[in-house]
Amino acid sequence: MRRRPDSFARRGVARAAVAFAIACLAAAVAPAWAGTAPAKRPVMDPYYGDALFYYFEEHYFTALTHLMAAQSQFRVPHHEEDAELLRAGLLLSYGMHAQAGEAFERLIARGASPAAQDRAWYFLARIRYQRGYIDLAEDAIGRIAGRLPEELETDRVLLQSNLLMARGRYADAAAILKDRGGDKGPALYARYNLGVALFRAGDVRHGSELLERVGRAEGGDEETLALRDKANVALGFAALRDKLPERAALYLERVRLGGMLATRALLGFGWADMAREQPQRALVAWNELASRDTSDAAVLEARLATPYAMAQLGGFTQALQGYEDALRVFERERGRIDEAIATVRSGAALRALLSENPVEGRGWNGGLAEVTHLPGAPYLVTVLASHEFQEAFKGLRDIRMIEGNLGSWEERLTQYQELVGERRKAFAERLPLVTQRQRELGVELAAERRESIAGQLDEERLADEPERLADAHERELLERIERDRNIASAMGEGADSDAARERLRRVQGALTWKLSQEFAGRLREEKMRLREVDEGLARVRASQGKLSAAQRDEPPRFARFAARGEELMARVRRMRGRAVDLDALQERALEDLVVASLEQEKEWLAGYATQARFAMAQIYDRANLAKEPASAPKP
Repeated sequence: MRRRPDSFARRGVARAAVAFAIACLAAAVAPAWAGTAPAKRPVMDPYYGDALFYYFEEHYFTALTHLMAAQSQFRVPHHEEDAELLRAGLLLSYGMHAQAGEAFERLIARGASPAAQDRAWYFLARIRYQRGYIDLAEDAIGRIAGRLPEELETDRVLLQSNLLMARGRYADAAAILKDRGGDKGPALYARYNLGVALFRAGDVRHGSELLERVGRAEGGDEETLALRDKANVALGFAALRDKLPERAALYLERVRLGGMLATRALLGFGWADMAREQPQRALVAWNELASRDTSDAAVLEARLATPYAMAQLGGFTQALQGYEDALRVFERERGRIDEAIATVRSGAALRALLSENPVEGRGWNGGLAEVTHLPGAPYLVTVLASHEFQEAFKGLRDIRMIEGNLGSWEERLTQYQELVGERRKAFAERLPLVTQRQRELGVELAAERRESIAGQLDEERLADEPERLADAHERELLERIERDRNIASAMGEGADSDAARERLRRVQGALTWKLSQEFAGRLREEKMRLREVDEGLARVRASQGKLSAAQRDEPPRFARFAARGEELMARVRRMRGRAVDLDALQERALEDLVVASLEQEKEWLAGYATQARFAMAQIYDRANLAKEPASAPKP
């Protein structure tokens, strides 16, 4: 093997850097829509507070549905702008940028402050960029009129530079990034992006200077160290392409041996030694590299590079043995990839991912756990870390969540229909009993009796006959007096009869005087009782009216409820069926995406194997030529 396989080296650098880039993106943006979170001020509307409760509990789908229901019924009058901003942010978190954009535009049309408008456009641009809608993202970021708060301004510049680089406008990206200072956080990313932009724009000198500063950045946090390693690896391989092995070695020596890019650095360091014609030193780096996990592209390439260096030193036997070992490793790795493909096609890989990543979606901020216990898991790292897979997996997870919610709603609607049926049955059973009871009460007869009693409570008439308001005991006394007087009258004249009549007259007089004295109070009590009777009759008549209205209105009302329940049930079932179909399509799309990546890995392994066999053939040809006898001299 006479040449360094640059294509494999470049592929390995890209593969090792993918996971790092995704991790950096997640760390840099955090939840971009968090800026749309509700302001901390007193809650005036209970329904808005209910949505906030689920929001802060991180049940975003529930918060969104409760909030939209409250808005549709105009139950958040004191928080219209806050509620709309929260709804837009939640929609944005689920990638529904079109609906979120409409909500933001409505807020702007209502006269939101310029600062709030700029933040809204920024968040919209970010989610559109993440979803791959470059045109829409450029439109949104172009609508930002002023300067964002400092914690967002650097991110805005980074986002704008990424949009320009996505268009291939590297010089313009470099122009807007040049004023980003500092050596930490987003500013360090800005410097790295600027260096890459200058490289791609053809300004290698200035690009190298910026990447050099990133490669020497101070800081002990993992984010800074990883970005520093990435810059040094990029500089090292750029120096190798420019045939500057001394400089390449200088850059690659800065990369941490325990970092995620250590394998690429060791591979490049070995090629730098080979370029300096020091194959012995190259073997030191490559032997260390070859002892690592063979699922890494750099380790597989080291399996080729090591026998190549041995051949350069004249150790053809060791070189042949090394190539044979490499072929066995490549074949074993092909088997591991086939196992991984079978695992993916069986659905086990996605099931494992879904079990480790709950279906209660959190929008674009939901993380993706690493799966290490599946066959061929190391080969899944690249595709799992890719932006395309991450977004597609979030879509699958959200579909599963929606499917679960629809299932829950279907159960609730079933319970609702059963409840309507039970109430209809109870109404039908109780109606005859209530009607019969109403007839038994004799409301009309009671009303006639009440009128009769009211007619008897004539104050002028009763004033002359106060005994008519006597109670039962007093009426009994009056009756007894009347009987005794009749008996006394029948006795005729005489002292005893006269004395009896006198006593009876006095008793009657005392009773009549008592009734006269208590007449006014007793009359008031009777009238109060009459009013109570009137109120009772009014209540009975009202209930009678309600009963008549219920007999008229309730059957159609029950029918409307049942029809509405059937309509909603049919709608939910259609939506759930659609979700199931989308789930199957999305799952198949994810499987195809992963399998395509694994098939590409197999093609690369096949390329490695071809190079190994070609190198072995060269060694055999050289050995055969050395064994051929010299040609005989001509006579």
